[in-house]
Amino acid sequence: MNVKKIAVIGAGSWGTALAVTLSRKGHLVRIWDVNSQHLEQLKADRENVKYLPGIAFDSNLQPVDTVKAAMADADMVVFSAPAQHFRSALDSALPYISQDMIVVNVAKGIEQKTLKRMSEIARDKMVNMKYVTLSGPSHAEEVGLGIPTTVVVASADIKLAEHVQDVFMTDKFRVYTNSDVIGVELGGALKNIIALGAGISDGMGYGDNAKAAMMTRGIAEITRLGVKLGADAHTFAGLTGIGDLVVTCTSMHSRNRRCGIMIGEGMNPKEATEKVGMVVEGMYTTEAAYQLAKREGVEMPITEGIYAVINNQINARDAVNNLMTRDKKSEIY
Repeated sequence: MNVKKIAVIGAGSWGTALAVTLSRKGHLVRIWDVNSQHLEQLKADRENVKYLPGIAFDSNLQPVDTVKAAMADADMVVFSAPAQHFRSALDSALPYISQDMIVVNVAKGIEQKTLKRMSEIARDKMVNMKYVTLSGPSHAEEVGLGIPTTVVVASADIKLAEHVQDVFMTDKFRVYTNSDVIGVELGGALKNIIALGAGISDGMGYGDNAKAAMMTRGIAEITRLGVKLGADAHTFAGLTGIGDLVVTCTSMHSRNRRCGIMIGEGMNPKEATEKVGMVVEGMYTTEAAYQLAKREGVEMPITEGIYAVINNQINARDAVNNLMTRDKKSEIY
């Protein structure tokens, strides 16, 4: 195996799980986080007690104090900062990114205000950046434990995606490739909105029928927006579409679903987000997707309903009633 030097920027649960996976394969991994106190804890405990407890670091994985130290002589940098902080994380690392360095982003979201995907932000910063996105149905808790998981890496340069596939792939972490960056990024981001909705449905005491409807009609409106923005419709039938949607809408590992459950039970959306204790990407992505849909003239009734609920414009029960009493339609159009 060709050992790589890899920097991981962001030591949350997902960044840590990927750092552990890469170091177990034999790569030399240095992880950095903007929170210096958190870094000191990682060094002392040799595990991420706060976000990924019980997963020990091996000798190949080293927390470091600065971005510069993390990226010194690195072949690849993995960004695992939350989507709304990707721009600032990239800015901090940009002075150390060479033309030959591969940038892998694993954040799932759309930037508020600019409505840009993560690859668009990266391209704004460095035109010829070797950019790859990694996404798919992958709870950090399970990846850290070595439970079989399958993801996708996407790049406009398929050879680059194949290279990243080789670096990450293990017998427990299977990696596919895709050239549809737009579809992979949108699938990973927009499914968090539907997971909020699935959680709200569960919190209200609705059953499997309602959740199945939420997920199925959810992937329909995700695909509508994706195709309008240039994605391949087939991508949304794959791991970063239906696959990620299923895992996020059905698991208690999902922060978005847990947040939705509390909202469905009657908790104020702001309080529910705070109680989760980690970033709930769907709360931010709903705002961005709502604006994108309006800009592009795409019908996204579930997104619109969840937007209204989390902004306290309507209660969840009335939002469901609005969805159920919309004008009659054909399923396929």
